Amino acid sequence: MSQAPTDDFQASAPFEGPEKLLEIWFAPSAEDVPILENSCGQKTGLRTVSRQTWEDMLDIVKCKVLSVIEGAEMDAYLLRSVATPIPIITCQSYSVYSESSFFVSPHRLILKTCGTTLNLLGLPRILEIAARKANLTSVYRFFYSRKSFMFPERQYGPHRDWKQEVEYLDQYFTNGAAYTIGKVNGDHWLLYITGSDGFSSDVHPHIHHLASEDRHVDYTIEILMSDLSPKARQPFFFSDPISDGTDATPASQAADISEKLGITSIFPPSLTHLDAYAFQPCGYSSNALIKWGHESLEDDFEHQLPTNGDAASHFGEGYYTIHVTPEEGWSYASFECNVPLSTSKISHSGKIPDLKSLVKRVVNIFEPGRITLTLFISSEDNDTGEELAVEAAQKAFKVALTESPISFGSEQKTYRRTDKINYEFGGYDLAFASFELK
Repeated sequence: MSQAPTDDFQASAPFEGPEKLLEIWFAPSAEDVPILENSCGQKTGLRTVSRQTWEDMLDIVKCKVLSVIEGAEMDAYLLRSVATPIPIITCQSYSVYSESSFFVSPHRLILKTCGTTLNLLGLPRILEIAARKANLTSVYRFFYSRKSFMFPERQYGPHRDWKQEVEYLDQYFTNGAAYTIGKVNGDHWLLYITGSDGFSSDVHPHIHHLASEDRHVDYTIEILMSDLSPKARQPFFFSDPISDGTDATPASQAADISEKLGITSIFPPSLTHLDAYAFQPCGYSSNALIKWGHESLEDDFEHQLPTNGDAASHFGEGYYTIHVTPEEGWSYASFECNVPLSTSKISHSGKIPDLKSLVKRVVNIFEPGRITLTLFISSEDNDTGEELAVEAAQKAFKVALTESPISFGSEQKTYRRTDKINYEFGGYDLAFASFELK
C-alpha cells in the first residue's frame, strides 16, 4: 500500500519556515517619486520597472515568479523559492520549493522569503534598479526583520547569524540600528531599522503628484505561528494532479483549500483579490490585495470617510500574505497584513475585521501551539487620543487569545501570554507579544 503524502515527505530534511522580511522605502509616499517618461496613471516609480528586471534580481535571492496580480496601487508577486539545504546526518540534499512574496509600490518594495533563500544578497541589485530605472537614488527608510530561525546552521551567506546580517547591512546604511526583542533563549524577533534623517525630496527634483493619493498610516501586523495541530496541517499536503488523473492546477488546488478553510473570508471577498498556490507535495502561499477605508477604521484613525454614498470608495489598497510549512516537527504558518484595523469597534459582516476578530480568524485556521505577534505602526499614527495604539493592540491580542476559548475542531482551547513588550523607535512603535497553548 502506498504511503500518504505526509508520510513520504516527512522523511526529508528539516525546512526553515520563518521568513526573512526586507522592506525598503525610497520616498515617504507614492506622491514623492520622480516623474518618469514611462509613467502611466498610478504605474509610477518602481511600478514602471519591468517584470524581467525584477526576475533577474530575484535570481540572486534564489526565487522564481509564479504569478503576479496588479492592483490600483501595488503589484503582488507570488514566488517560488528554490534553494538546496545543507544535508545533516543521514538526510540527503534535496531541492525545496518554498513560499515567498514580493510587493512593489511606486515608492516601496517588500520582499519576504523563507527557507535558505538569500534575501539580503538582493539588496545591492535592488538599489541599482531603483536608481537606474526609477531615478530613486536614496533610501528613505529601510527595515529588515525575522523571527529566530529553527535551524540557523542550515542558512547561507550572511543569514547564518544575526551579527553577520547586521554587519552586512551596516555596509550600506550608516544610520542603521539592530534590535533583539523577546527571549534570546526562546522565540524572539530580530529587527534592523534605519531612520529618515538626512532624507530630502530635493534629491528628486521632479516629483510626481497623484491627486488621489492619501498619506496612509503605516501599519503592519504579523502573526507568526509554530507547532500547528495535525488537523490544521493536513489540508496543506497536496496530491499530484497528474497521478490522480485530474485537471487540477496548483492555483485551483490552492483556491479550493482557501475557500474550505476560510482563508477567503479573513477579509470580505468583495474587497479582496486573492492569488494562491499549492506546492507539491506540501506547502501553501497566497497574496491578497485589499481595498480598505471602511467604517471599522473610523475610531482609531483620523480618515475622512466618503460622504458621496459610493460604496466602492476607499482610502487605500493594502495586502496580506500567508505562507504555510505544514511538516510535523517544524510546522509553521505566517500571516502579514498592512491594512489598519480597529481596536475599539466590533466588526460586522461584510466589513474590514477589527484586530481581535482578525487574530481569532487566523488562529482558528492554523491552530498553533505557539504564536508571536508584532504590530509595527508609524508613531504619528499611534496616538489615538486615549491610549497608544500599541497598548490597545496588546489588549486586543490578550482578549482574542486568553479571555475566550478558540475552537480547535471539537475542542475549546485558550492561550497564555508569555511575553509582552512595547518598543519605541525613531518614528515607529512596536507591540510584541508571545503566546502558547495552556
